[in-house]
Amino acid sequence: MTTITPPIKCQGIKTKLLPLIQESIPQPLEGTWIEPFCGSCVVALNIRPQRALLADTNLHIISLYRQIQEGVIDPPTVRAFLEQEGRRLSREGEAYYYEVRSRFNKNHHPLDFLFLNRSCFNGVMRFNQKGLFNVPFCHKPERFSPAYITKIVNQVKNLREVMRDREWQFEVLDFQQTLAKAQANDFVYADPPYAGRHVDYFNSWSAENERHLTDALQKLPCRFILSTWHSNEYRENDAIQKNWQGPDFFTRTCEHFYHVGSTEALRNAMTEALIANYDMLAAKPPQPLTTTFVKS
Repeated sequence: MTTITPPIKCQGIKTKLLPLIQESIPQPLEGTWIEPFCGSCVVALNIRPQRALLADTNLHIISLYRQIQEGVIDPPTVRAFLEQEGRRLSREGEAYYYEVRSRFNKNHHPLDFLFLNRSCFNGVMRFNQKGLFNVPFCHKPERFSPAYITKIVNQVKNLREVMRDREWQFEVLDFQQTLAKAQANDFVYADPPYAGRHVDYFNSWSAENERHLTDALQKLPCRFILSTWHSNEYRENDAIQKNWQGPDFFTRTCEHFYHVGSTEALRNAMTEALIANYDMLAAKPPQPLTTTFVKS
C-alpha cells in the first residue's frame, strides 16, 4: 500500500508507525472511524475508512482540510499561492515570513497556515496561550522551490483523492465531545499530545487531561487504539503501568524516531506503544487498495 503524506506537518506525526498501526486494526471496519486528535490526519489518510469523524481542537487544521474537501482550495490554487508567496519570501526573506505570520494571526486564512507550516522552523506547529502561531522562520528564503511546491501540490491532490467518495466529517471538538459520539460498531484511534513534549501544539495537555482521556477510553462501547509513548533512554511512561494493565488491555511497542521538534532533545528515539481493548495480534490484515496516487 502506498503511504500517503499529508500536506501539513505536526510534531508527533505517525508516518513511520503506520505499518504497525495498520496491522493492528481489526478488519473489516464496519462503523465510523473516529479520531479525537486527528492532527495531520496521516493515519486516516492511510487507513482510508469509508466513514470518518476527524476532530481536533486546532481549528486551523480543520479549516484547511474542510476547504480542500469542499473544493474551495484545490491543487491549482495551492500552486499559484505558493509560487506567488514563495517569490516574495525569496525577495524579502525573514521579514516577509513574519508579515505572513502576522496576517495569519489576524485573518486565519488556511493558505497562509499552509505557507507558515511549510516555512517555519523545523516544521513545528505551535501556538501561544492567546492562540497565536508563534514559530520562528526556518531561515531558508528559497524554501519554495518548484520541486518543493510540486511536492505539496501532489500531497493536496492525494488528500483530495482519498476523501473523494468517502464520508469524512471534519469537526472542531475536544476529545470528550468526540468520544461521546462513539457507537458500538465504530473504531476510535486516539493519538493525544504527549505530556511534556507537545504541550504548545494548540492547547496545553495536562495530567488531568490524561486522566479524563483514560476514563473516557475505558468506557467506550467500541474498540479503540491509544497511541502513546512507552519509554525513552531516560524514563518510562508510568501511566501505562498505572492505567493499562490487566486482561482487558493489550500493548504493542516499537521504536520510533521523531524528526519534527523544536529542539534536538525532542528529536530522539522513543519506544512507542499502541494500547487497545482487544488483541491486536489477532487483527486481520487490511485489504489492498487500488487507488493510484501522485508521488509527492
